Amino acid sequence: MLRILFFVLLILVLGGGFAWLADRPGDLTVTFAGMRYEVTLMVAATAIVAVIAAVMLVWWLLKSIISSPYALRRHFRARKRDRGYQSLSTGLIAAGAGDAEAAHRMTKQAGKLLNVDQEPLIKLLEAQTAMLEGRTGDARTMFEAMLDDPETRLLGLRGLYLEAQHAGARDAAQHYADEASKLAPHVEWASSAVLGRLSAEGDWDEALKLLDARKAGQQVDKNAAKKERAALLTAKAIATFDSDPAAAKTAALEANKLAPDLVPAAVIAARALFRQDDLRKGSKILETAWKNSPHPDIAEAYIHARPGDSAFDRLKRARHLFALRSNNPEASLALAHAALDAGEYAQARENAEAVLRMAPRESAYLLLADIEEAQTGDQGRVRQWLSRAVKAPRDPAWTADGFVSEKWAPVSPVTGRLNAFEWKVPVEQLAPVIDVEDEVRGPEPEAPKLPAVIEQEPEKRAEPQPAKDAKDNVIVTPVSQGEPKPDRSTAKPAGDKADGDKADGEEANMLVVDDPGVAPEEKTESKQARFRLF
Repeated sequence: MLRILFFVLLILVLGGGFAWLADRPGDLTVTFAGMRYEVTLMVAATAIVAVIAAVMLVWWLLKSIISSPYALRRHFRARKRDRGYQSLSTGLIAAGAGDAEAAHRMTKQAGKLLNVDQEPLIKLLEAQTAMLEGRTGDARTMFEAMLDDPETRLLGLRGLYLEAQHAGARDAAQHYADEASKLAPHVEWASSAVLGRLSAEGDWDEALKLLDARKAGQQVDKNAAKKERAALLTAKAIATFDSDPAAAKTAALEANKLAPDLVPAAVIAARALFRQDDLRKGSKILETAWKNSPHPDIAEAYIHARPGDSAFDRLKRARHLFALRSNNPEASLALAHAALDAGEYAQARENAEAVLRMAPRESAYLLLADIEEAQTGDQGRVRQWLSRAVKAPRDPAWTADGFVSEKWAPVSPVTGRLNAFEWKVPVEQLAPVIDVEDEVRGPEPEAPKLPAVIEQEPEKRAEPQPAKDAKDNVIVTPVSQGEPKPDRSTAKPAGDKADGDKADGEEANMLVVDDPGVAPEEKTESKQARFRLF
């Protein structure tokens, strides 16, 4: 663009100069070698401009002729380089697509057209091709050769790390991750692997240093950075809670300040305050966290804030939590547990049934089994609640990358990702929601099992005879056709729809008599047991 402007400006200057000379006629006289030459001023100016243009043209021709060999060499070299980069690009695409044959062919072609020492991508293509062809030893050798070049050192460490992981050499993989983390702390794969190892070893101070170094080397989201630091501080507080309560309190309070919505941070901060008899501040932290996200760990820490409290005092605190989030399954479940411990069975049953209406889950059915065991001791009803718990949707749990844990952890044990655990229902344990209609009235007691009856042809069926099952102690008395059918409520509890519909066949003509061998006084003593399926 500048050249064009300069050319236009030169034309304008020349045009203006010739116009100025045309308006002012004159003669130019030159005496040379005894000869006198006289021309007009316009002709002299034109001759001068023509001579200058001719000199410039001759100079350009001479320069082009002299530099033509170099230009040709440069042209062919650029063409060769372009072909080499085209082969390299095609080879990398083939390696990414898993085409080992095309990748191998393009590797050879790129090696001929490009300088291997000056183009690191050729080394990468060779290593990728070796991995596709199953030559792991050659690939490892190529990655090790990359360690000598500062430009490819990180790439070589990455390749060796993946190869070690593929071979199951965890120590070697961790070594390469450590080296890469020292070289580039901001690299995600290296820092995540090192954080996972430090977390497994419980070296939280080094993990915090690595986290700070990773943040300094890259632009990160401030909110995400706060949550990651809060997760490590929470883990440190949990680990040092028994050995160093003061340090645990400092770390937990900082974690709770950085991430108020992190449930483990709020719980450990409150526990640290409770240990120092600061019940008011600890309860306030738990109440704030409970309002944001109700969680059973928060309820457990809040209700058992004072170890010396009676069951009624704990029930009072549970009622306060319920008042903060009344329409929530976790609130109803916590209140039901506290009411059961205090012997308030009606309130416990009411809240457990409320959980079934809001969000049916396994723990609610198990809790109803506990209530039934403690209140009535009816083993039939207890077994029915337990059977429904088996089919019920599972409770939420701490889940990270498909791994389910009973306790929260700062990093994922699968990928090493920081702050990966979430409180949710595990995907592999999702179950269809059970229809809870009519279940809030409670299950009906099981009827005694009848002995198997083999049906025969109507004309060959023998006369029914009284029979007694020795195992179940049940007497079955046949009813004659002329007698009216007995009321089915004597054989089955009222409200059992599944069994009440069986009015046809042999079972409709039988009367179940209570076992005379079991006395009412021998009922099993009720105990407040806790049922768990897993």
